[in-house]
Amino acid sequence: MDDIDKIIAEYKQTPFEIYDIFTPHTGIVSLMVKKGEKVKGITREGSEKKGTLIYTILRQGNLKNIYAPIDGEVVEILEKVDRQFVEAKTKIMSIKHTLSKEEVVNKVLERFLYIFKAPETARYHFTQELNKKIEQKGLQGIIINPGEEILIMSRMKRDIPLIYEGEPGIIYAVYFKSNVTIMQGMPLLGICPPGQVEFISKLVRKIQLEWEKDAAW
Repeated sequence: MDDIDKIIAEYKQTPFEIYDIFTPHTGIVSLMVKKGEKVKGITREGSEKKGTLIYTILRQGNLKNIYAPIDGEVVEILEKVDRQFVEAKTKIMSIKHTLSKEEVVNKVLERFLYIFKAPETARYHFTQELNKKIEQKGLQGIIINPGEEILIMSRMKRDIPLIYEGEPGIIYAVYFKSNVTIMQGMPLLGICPPGQVEFISKLVRKIQLEWEKDAAW
């Protein structure tokens, strides 16, 4: 078994994530789901759609609805807090989320690539110079180096150049669209060391093939 098979085997053994749900502040909690119940997460297809209502919290006459952040199954729930006052950051329940093929691929990329994240909530686009290079050579035909200006951050009618400070590498993944606001801390680019491009590409292809053969990960 080579390294790629070992990596894929890791995700097959645990093809899910557990999301713990905590209260945002103090208040009286009313549970809306039970252990074993399936829930739907919030989606953002065009306009934001609410997911399954999992609990409410009442503070000083203000009732806040809390929706499931992700699809999955309620595998743990603190039933004793139902209709009770709780402190902020109290763990209410846990949701088990089965990873999709795309999520497995993204996790692999985050594991092996240098992820360049948004320093602030803003819109981003490539610098004019880098954009020209991409048009001429394609993303994987360019190596970016520390100290280079690679992105422009547009925020509050100001354009601020961003300098790359990671290891030299190739832009393997682009996570932003120039006309869409990206939240602070979200990934913008995935940078791959030049010598690892073939390995990463082979790993991603293998995951996609394995998924087709065994969709029940």
